[in-house]
Amino acid sequence: MSSLQTDSTSSSLPAPSNPSNNPGSESHSEEDDAIAPGPAGTGLPPAGSELLLSAVKDVRQIIRLVQCQICSGILREPTTLPCGHSLCRQCVPQTHVRTNISWPATANRLQGFECPFEDCKKEHALGDCTLDVTLNKALSIIKTAVESDRDATGLTNISTQITVQDQWDVAGIPSLAERKTEPRVPKGGRIVATYTLAELGELGYGCEVSYSSVGMGDDAVDMTVLARLKESARTEMDCQVCYALFLDPLTTTCGHTFCRGCLHRILDHSDLCPICRRTLSIQAQVNRQSYPSNERLCKIINGFWADLVALRSQAYRLEQQANLDGFDIPLFVCTLAFPRMPTFLHVFEPRYRLMIRRAMEGDRTFGMVLHTSPRAPDEPDFFELGTLLRIVNIEFFPDGRSLLETVGVSRFRVTRHGWLDGYVVGNIEKIDDISVAEEEATEASETVRTRGVREFSPEPPPQDSANAEPTTPARSEAVPISLDGLETMSTRELVNIGVEFVRRMRAQSVAWLTARVLAIYGECPTDPAIFPWWLASILPVKDEEKYRLLGTSSVGTGSTSVAEEVAAVQRLLKASGLTYTMHSAGTTVEGSWDEVMKVIGQAHSVVHSKGVVRVQSSMRVGTRTDKKQTAKDKVKRVEDILAKETTTEGASS
Repeated sequence: MSSLQTDSTSSSLPAPSNPSNNPGSESHSEEDDAIAPGPAGTGLPPAGSELLLSAVKDVRQIIRLVQCQICSGILREPTTLPCGHSLCRQCVPQTHVRTNISWPATANRLQGFECPFEDCKKEHALGDCTLDVTLNKALSIIKTAVESDRDATGLTNISTQITVQDQWDVAGIPSLAERKTEPRVPKGGRIVATYTLAELGELGYGCEVSYSSVGMGDDAVDMTVLARLKESARTEMDCQVCYALFLDPLTTTCGHTFCRGCLHRILDHSDLCPICRRTLSIQAQVNRQSYPSNERLCKIINGFWADLVALRSQAYRLEQQANLDGFDIPLFVCTLAFPRMPTFLHVFEPRYRLMIRRAMEGDRTFGMVLHTSPRAPDEPDFFELGTLLRIVNIEFFPDGRSLLETVGVSRFRVTRHGWLDGYVVGNIEKIDDISVAEEEATEASETVRTRGVREFSPEPPPQDSANAEPTTPARSEAVPISLDGLETMSTRELVNIGVEFVRRMRAQSVAWLTARVLAIYGECPTDPAIFPWWLASILPVKDEEKYRLLGTSSVGTGSTSVAEEVAAVQRLLKASGLTYTMHSAGTTVEGSWDEVMKVIGQAHSVVHSKGVVRVQSSMRVGTRTDKKQTAKDKVKRVEDILAKETTTEGASS
C-alpha cells in the first residue's frame, strides 16, 4: 500500500514548456533555438518536429549553427565557455591576472578574461575554457560533407547568387547602410554556397541574405545536402554514458560533453571525467543557473533532431515517474548526514530492511533526513533538508539486520512525500551550490572593497589524505579576531583559522579520541569545499544547530554585506511614519512601545522574505516617564556641551 501527502511546494517534475509562437519560421530567435530538456523535469515541446530547420526556409539559420559569433567565420577549434557560448579559440579575449581570489587559486585559474558575449560579460577563468571535443568533431564532419557536396559530380554546374543584406536594409532604413554589396555566385546550392561565403569571411553572423539560383539548382539539392549533413553529424551527438542522443548537453571544463542527467549520475560516484579521467571542477548539483547547457550543441540538436529529443525526453520522464510509485527516492528518517562525509547505520526495523534491500537492487542510494517533532498533525516528522547517501559497504546478519557504511553525495529539499510499504518516499529538488566561478566572483567583489586588490599564489597540490597534516602556521595560542575582521577575510584565510582551531583542539584532546575521529572521518581537510562538512561531523553540537549548514550555498563568506537587507528595513521604517535614525552600528527607532515592537516584527518578516532563514536582532530599549525626550534631543544636549567648551577655550586663549 502507499499513501500520499503533498507539501506546500510543487513537485520537482514540472510540465513541459510551451513551444515557440513561431515554430518553423524563416528566422528563429536565440530562445527558440535553445533546448530546455533535462532529467530535472523541463522538456522539449511535444511537437518537436515544428522546431526542425528547413532546407528551404532556414538556410541562413543552418549556417549560423557553424559560425562564430565573434569573427563570423566558420568555427575553428571551438571553445565552449562556462556561460555556454562557443567561439573560435583565436577569438578568446586577451587574458589578465585575476585578483582577490584565494580559492581554489590553482595555477590554471589565476588567468582570466572578460566574456565577449553581451548577455554574459562575466570573468571566466582560462582553465575553464578548453577545446570542445564534441563540437569540434561535429564541425569537422560537417566541413568534410560540405566540401564533398561542393565537388560532387553532377553538382559542379550548380551555383547560387547570394546578396548579403545590410542590417539597416533589413530594418527598412537603407540610407544608413554602410555600402552596397555586390552579389556573389559561389558553387553549389544555397546551403553549400552560404557555407562558402561564411568560410571566406564575407558573411557577418547577424547579416541576412537573399538567393537566386544559377543553373539547374532546385530545392531538392538543398534537401539532399541537409539530409547528408544530419546523417554525418549524428554520429558525434551521442552521450558516452547513456549512448543516446544528448539530452540537455553540458560540456565540462575538460571539453567533454554529457547529458546533464548522466553527469548527475557520474558525480554521484566520482569527480573524474569518465573519458579523460581529469578532475571535474563542477558541483554535484550541476544546476542550469551555475552551469548552463552548451548553447551551440543545443541549437544543432534542436534544429536537426528536435523530434527525436522530444520523444526521448518524454520517455525519460515516464521512466522517472514510474519509479517508487511516482516518487524520486526513499527517505530514511533518522539522523543528520553531510555531503562527502561517511555515515554509519544499524538497520533493524522491518520497513527499513525492505528499503535498503530495494536500494541495493537499484542504484544503492537513498535520502537521509533528520527527525523532528511535528508542530501540527499534518506536518511531516522530519526536516525538509537532507542528504543523498550512497551505500559503500553493507554487512547482513542472519536475523535480517544490517550494518551500512554510506557516504554523502549531495543535498536536497523534500518537495512532496508519501509512504510506500511503511517507509517514507519523496520527491526532491537538489540544493544548488554556487559554481566555482561564482564563488570566485563573490570573494573578489567582497574583499576588494575592504582590503584592496590582492594577488594570491597558486594553491599547493593536495596532500595524501592518509598522511596529511594541517599546513597552516602553528600558533601557541589563539589570536583574538573581531567579527569585522572575519567578514573581510578571504576564503583561504577563513579556512586557515578553522584548521588552526582544529589543530589546537587536537593538541588538547586525549589520544584515543583523536585516533577514533581520524579513523572515521580522516585528517582535517584544507579544501574549503570539504572543511565545513568535516568540522560539522565531529563537533559536539546539537544536530538542530548543525542542520542549518545544509541550507548554505557557498564555501566562503557568502555575502558579508547586509546592505540590501538594511535598505529593505529602512524602506519599511520610512513607510511606518516613525522617527528613525540609521548609523553604522544599527538604527534608532522612536515611538510608542507597541509601534516599535510591531515594526521590529515586520522588519524580521521583510528580511526573511529575501531568503534569510535566520534573523537575530540585538536591541537596547529605553523608556522614561518624567519627560518627553527624543534621540535628537539627546544628541543636541551633548553637542551643546561640546560647543560651550569650545567657546570657553576660545575666550581664555
